[in-house]
Amino acid sequence: MGWKSKTALTAVGLVLAVGAVVAVRTATFKAPAAVDTASIPLASARPVDAKLAAEHLGQAVRFQTVSHQDPAEDQPAEWDRLHAWLQTTYPDAHRVMAREVVAGHALVYTWKGTDPTLAPIVLMAHQDVVPVTPGSEGLWTHPPFDGVVADGAVWGRGSIDDKGSLVTLFEALDGLAKAGFVPKRTVILVSGHDEEVRGVGARAAAALLKARGVKAQFVLDEGMVVVEDHPVTKGKVALIATAEKGYATLTVTAPAVGGHSSAPPPQTGVTTLAKAVLAIADHPFPMKFDGPGADMLKALAPHSSTTIKMAAANTWLFSPLLVGQTAKTPAGAAMLHTTIAPTMLKGSPKENVLPQDATAWINYRIAPGDSSADVMARAKGAVGDLPVKLAWVKTPDEPSKVSSMSSDGWKTLAALAGDESRAPVAPALMTAASDSRYMGPIADDIYRFQPLVLTVDATKMIHGTDEHISVENVGRMVRFYQRLVETAAGK
Repeated sequence: MGWKSKTALTAVGLVLAVGAVVAVRTATFKAPAAVDTASIPLASARPVDAKLAAEHLGQAVRFQTVSHQDPAEDQPAEWDRLHAWLQTTYPDAHRVMAREVVAGHALVYTWKGTDPTLAPIVLMAHQDVVPVTPGSEGLWTHPPFDGVVADGAVWGRGSIDDKGSLVTLFEALDGLAKAGFVPKRTVILVSGHDEEVRGVGARAAAALLKARGVKAQFVLDEGMVVVEDHPVTKGKVALIATAEKGYATLTVTAPAVGGHSSAPPPQTGVTTLAKAVLAIADHPFPMKFDGPGADMLKALAPHSSTTIKMAAANTWLFSPLLVGQTAKTPAGAAMLHTTIAPTMLKGSPKENVLPQDATAWINYRIAPGDSSADVMARAKGAVGDLPVKLAWVKTPDEPSKVSSMSSDGWKTLAALAGDESRAPVAPALMTAASDSRYMGPIADDIYRFQPLVLTVDATKMIHGTDEHISVENVGRMVRFYQRLVETAAGK
């Protein structure tokens, strides 16, 4: 037999061997973080008055607790009104929980358990909302702060983000207190007042709890949802974020001489700045198939096509394919790397004046595994010897640690999310930021999940026009939080 024949046989043998490995790994593939819901004793659902809860949420929407970039534009009296309304509307919850106010308007509630040896659970929801874009009010089906309940939904700014969570948490806790439930494990509710801008309230709450030596079993905050039409499974999926990206904004400033635009130098501050911004944007962080974003696809693979299952079971061979498929959408790509987004520019105050300096703001969402130091180093390398200055707007928030997918907290949340949604449950990476990022000192496991069902398209209304939540989702959230507290704190 000639060497060509031997080479061909060897190649065929290798292909067959690889094929056999792929086939075996695919056949035996098991989704990570899969939880057998039958093995977790979940509390039964109590009756929920979704219509009344929706009316209460509509009332909460009417308080204009809007956080502005300039705190002088805020209306502190609106937070005071919201606090008074909470106390009046939920008397039983306030009867059993100790209430504290920190950093002006952040709230910390403690419902002491009967067994102080058990680590508490921490539930979070913030009070503030983002502004409505001036001039867009007429595009809303109902005025954004009227809190109208119509057509099976509660309409208004904050109905989802995040008064939906705040009100349904209180509905659940008030109902449990009224029914005589007594927790064995302490339940702590933290509600920041400025999550959308500064996070001062959540930081103060975390410092208070840390000073008391609190080490929670888990923290649950807003974040991912039950996606009704997930692109991987083409069906319903409950996503629980096990980590969130860091947040940092970099300024790039190009100093210049300035002067009259009629006699410009060969290089102006604006042209230098443009080159620097393009250099940074054209050197993106590489996408990698690892971390929570990869864990999500692996968890969903058994519920998807044979091709995706095969690829997820054999990442040693198919990770480039998985990266390519996931990165077909901006949201998918954001799961796999640190993102770079130039967002603001400033130059001359007048069209015929050369700027004395030109500045750009670049927003980064830092993936777990990267750091703000990596971001700065990459930006400096990209601009090279261009005469620009790089600086942080404020101290960056580093990415969170990745929470466990084998802890009792995860098992409880995953089992309950799966039971309520009747859908597969998967870990995920939260690409936005939440107040929970400040809770690292008091908990190893922090999860981000709101138990409401939304289509991918419907998520666009959050921070946008016509934000609303269905009455059905309101009832679903009350029931989830009630069962979560009874399950996690009742044992």
